[in-house]
Amino acid sequence: MTISRRALLAAIVAVGGGLIAGCTGEPSPDRSPDSRTTTAPTPTTPTTSGTATTPTSTDETERPGATTSNRSTPATSTSGWESALLTMGATCHLAYAERDGLRLPDFGSVGYHLGRQPVPQIPAVHTVGPIRGDNTRHLQQAIDLVGALPPGPDGFRGALELRAGTYEVAGTVNVTVSGVVLRGAGDGQDPSTNTILRAVGNSPKGRTVVALGAGGKWDGEVPGSRTDLTSDLVPIGSSSISVASAAQFRPGNPVVIVHPCSREWLKAVAGGGTGDDPRWQVGSVPVVNLRHITDVAADRLTLDAPLFATLDRALSRSYLYLWDQAGLVTDVGVEHLRVDIVTDGPNDEEHAANGIRLGNVRDAWVLSCTVLHFVKAGIMTAGATRVTVSNCRSLDPVGRVEGGRRYNFDAEARSQLVLFTDCHAGNGRHSFIVNGGGTASGIVFHRTTATASLASSEGHRRWSQGLLFDNHQEIRPATDRTVMLGNRGDYGTSHGWAAVNSVAWNCDVDDTQMVVQQPPSAQNYAIGCQGRVDGDGPFKAPAGHIEGTDRRGLIPASLYEAQQADRQR
Repeated sequence: MTISRRALLAAIVAVGGGLIAGCTGEPSPDRSPDSRTTTAPTPTTPTTSGTATTPTSTDETERPGATTSNRSTPATSTSGWESALLTMGATCHLAYAERDGLRLPDFGSVGYHLGRQPVPQIPAVHTVGPIRGDNTRHLQQAIDLVGALPPGPDGFRGALELRAGTYEVAGTVNVTVSGVVLRGAGDGQDPSTNTILRAVGNSPKGRTVVALGAGGKWDGEVPGSRTDLTSDLVPIGSSSISVASAAQFRPGNPVVIVHPCSREWLKAVAGGGTGDDPRWQVGSVPVVNLRHITDVAADRLTLDAPLFATLDRALSRSYLYLWDQAGLVTDVGVEHLRVDIVTDGPNDEEHAANGIRLGNVRDAWVLSCTVLHFVKAGIMTAGATRVTVSNCRSLDPVGRVEGGRRYNFDAEARSQLVLFTDCHAGNGRHSFIVNGGGTASGIVFHRTTATASLASSEGHRRWSQGLLFDNHQEIRPATDRTVMLGNRGDYGTSHGWAAVNSVAWNCDVDDTQMVVQQPPSAQNYAIGCQGRVDGDGPFKAPAGHIEGTDRRGLIPASLYEAQQADRQR
């Protein structure tokens, strides 16, 4: 008897999801291929005149859960099994096994409000429709009107609702005040029922169409607050640390934890593994984390989320300080919009670079949006923490196929605890990418799909930590290597070890290669994945922990969902 791939997926979901449901006391969510209710319209691509034509891509009808596959030898076992590194016992709590002092990272605190609150539905307080010509100022004035309202007890000022229609936008629409939501009528292509921001022109060059938050770094140190970590070793997964002085800290304080890039640490990571490029230099790749204190007990601080890298005092003396939160924007969102960037041919780059960007924000979201024809990134985070990007599509980038371009979903510097869930990428170069080096960590790609990938989804450079590809699926890829957790050597500018302490869990790369390699002093993992999974990357390194390749029925079916449920019990 031949078992269809659709039936296999449904069986896996029933086994893994049912186990989690039994632990939580709630019915498991429907993860079957037919569970999505959103219907996408036929895709369009602007021509040189800005009118719409139908391309060959069918990405607009692809959503996570699509089942088209080129796999030549699909696995057929549906019996449940657990990883040697993670088990769910009779108490329903996850039990982790250590190997050489390392364990699977804990992603259970990733997303909006640490994944512990759903994205809220904020009432509209103002509504506008499109006007002729450039709508940038028109929309900005409406956003500023909402931003001038006093926040309610929940911290929100209200939502600006954009009626269905086409809004020509020649600039950037900015949401820079906390508690403001920008909401359209839908992200489809029909302007009679959806809200379409039609981005025209290229002024300023490289602009973003919709920006939540603004610029800013985490270097605003409250004077007198710096103190050293005194723990000899803070292992991966820890959420508490000992410090030399805790007197200045209180629950709720935001703290920046810095593990300097020292000579000793660089020796421990083999100079970064940069191939023929120069090795990393002292100070060039600090490991930086932004967390909030939840408890202070003597010299011990408890943090709101675990760490994704080991802090070894013998290699580098870490310290932390209170962050002044200068310019931080919180509790903002954009929903149900379509950002369609007008271009002038397949290699044109004289148009908006990014569709939606989140910068210097905390507890923010992007919900049910579609972005098309960007140069660099469809949806990008930078200086963004505790963010959820859900049910979004980033499709058909336009520009040269080379470095710094075509990143559909892009987590840049200082992106931490960011969840991309139920998102689809089409025709991307690096469809799902973490490009933030040692300041990016805790990035989850959950139930994501990519069609016609031109290169691998990956950690891109310089010690990005704690990536999770959870139930990620490649569909009709246009490259032979589609996921990479390992060493990029002398690619780019000394990219070297680009992903560490990262996991591919229950993914399907459609008979292409998934590279998983072990970095010095760290580990990467591939568990229960389908495809060619090995450590044979472009730069030689030991294979990471690879387990259960082409074996169906992994329990739990979703690592993120199981860890989130475990934290909430």
